Amino acid sequence: MHLLIPAAGSGKRMGADRNKLLLQVHSKPLIAWTLLATEAASSISWIGIVSQPQDWDEFKSIIADLKLKKTIELISGGSTRQESVYNGLQALPSHAKQVLIHDGARCLATPDLFNACSEAILNCFGLIAAVPVKDTIKVVDDNGIIRSTPERKQLWAAQTPQGFDVKLLKQCHAEGIRQGWEVTDDAALFEKCGIEVTIVSGEETNLKITTPQDLAIAEFILSYRE
Repeated sequence: MHLLIPAAGSGKRMGADRNKLLLQVHSKPLIAWTLLATEAASSISWIGIVSQPQDWDEFKSIIADLKLKKTIELISGGSTRQESVYNGLQALPSHAKQVLIHDGARCLATPDLFNACSEAILNCFGLIAAVPVKDTIKVVDDNGIIRSTPERKQLWAAQTPQGFDVKLLKQCHAEGIRQGWEVTDDAALFEKCGIEVTIVSGEETNLKITTPQDLAIAEFILSYRE
């Protein structure tokens, strides 16, 4: 299975002065934990890290320190996640039929989750890892007034990995460019193009590292795992 890791963020929401994936948690950079999980996932054979070229030297150093055996390529990222994934798709080997896309900031995903998504995408056009929403969700207007309460049993919190048929995803990205769509994940492109996306059970610990508080939670989870 081929895997793309969008890793071109700036770390502004983290309050960092550099790519947040280079920040340390449990004595390793965030991206290192993601790479270790993918290295341990038996289904993954090729990894593309989509990032800004100014970060490449540090990423190369991390990869060398981890002594990873799988093929890893560095790909130039765009100004948005959508652009970065598009660039990553163009850099896939020509024989790639399916691809997993995983946010590098979700550094706690396990090898089992990567393997489950790799297996599931062989039998569908698109999928996302997700978990059922536990909290009651309110739809609120611009004035802070609650307008509706969706049925919780129909709500899932999207995670990554997300998996797709490569040919279809390239077509959806091309249509997104033509239509000027701006989306936050690739599943949304499939939805806009009328292509079904399946849910694969995610992991409660598969949080996205966005704030300093998230770093503290990740530190706890990694300590517990050890």
